[in-house]
Amino acid sequence: MNMAYVLINTDMGSESVVGDELGKIEEVKEVYGVYGVYDIVIKLEAENLEELKELISTKIRGMEDVKSTLTMIVM
Repeated sequence: MNMAYVLINTDMGSESVVGDELGKIEEVKEVYGVYGVYDIVIKLEAENLEELKELISTKIRGMEDVKSTLTMIVM
């Protein structure tokens, strides 16, 4: 199992909506609203790195109110 943490910037005021939508994604295991440079931190788990890449590229970065992401793959 591969795991990653993704730090997410959202459009102002949309943090809770994005957090709720992220929580509906099966591979998203944890969702946290945070203060600071980023708005949300999530923990992802997938079978392989290709699945992680696809998930982040399409499902997460493709969300309407997601402005940017920073991904940290766990070793």
